[in-house]
Amino acid sequence: MNPPRKVILYIAMSLDGYIAKPDDDLGFLSMVEKEGEDYGYYGFVSSVDAVIVGRKTYDKVLSMGYDFPHSDKDAYIVTRTPREPIGTVKFYTGNLGELVADLKSKTGKNIFVDGGAEIVHLLLKDNLIDEFYISVIPILLGEGIALFKNGRPETPLKLLSARPFESGLVQLHYERPH
Repeated sequence: MNPPRKVILYIAMSLDGYIAKPDDDLGFLSMVEKEGEDYGYYGFVSSVDAVIVGRKTYDKVLSMGYDFPHSDKDAYIVTRTPREPIGTVKFYTGNLGELVADLKSKTGKNIFVDGGAEIVHLLLKDNLIDEFYISVIPILLGEGIALFKNGRPETPLKLLSARPFESGLVQLHYERPH
């Protein structure tokens, strides 16, 4: 029997908890870029075959001139505006809990939550994230888009690992005990 699929958040934030500056600027992430170092991302991405992304995050990636990085996976862009699919990219307007339940009911690899803060908040409100990989960037931004918003339930977590890197980035891996 296959192990149950997990919903896993893999994201970077500043030490003071922001995933972007107020104007959606992600430039601070470049301070930890190091040739040959992907902070475990390649291994992680190979362990997933479905991705949940908010529409604002999706639009931001495209506005930066990048191709959508998850076109090789089943991608669900959570949006309020119905749109036709683009290849494996589906624009999902339904209930997020129902999407997660549907994905978990199917056989497959794990499910990657790739942001943004609104999607993380909605998933946390219903205790739908099983594991968290949070890469803490060594900078205090002072303001911006907070990864964790108020108004969600208290969620105890179990630390699985804390891994420091030469760049100053520390990657925390937690699971939500069931």
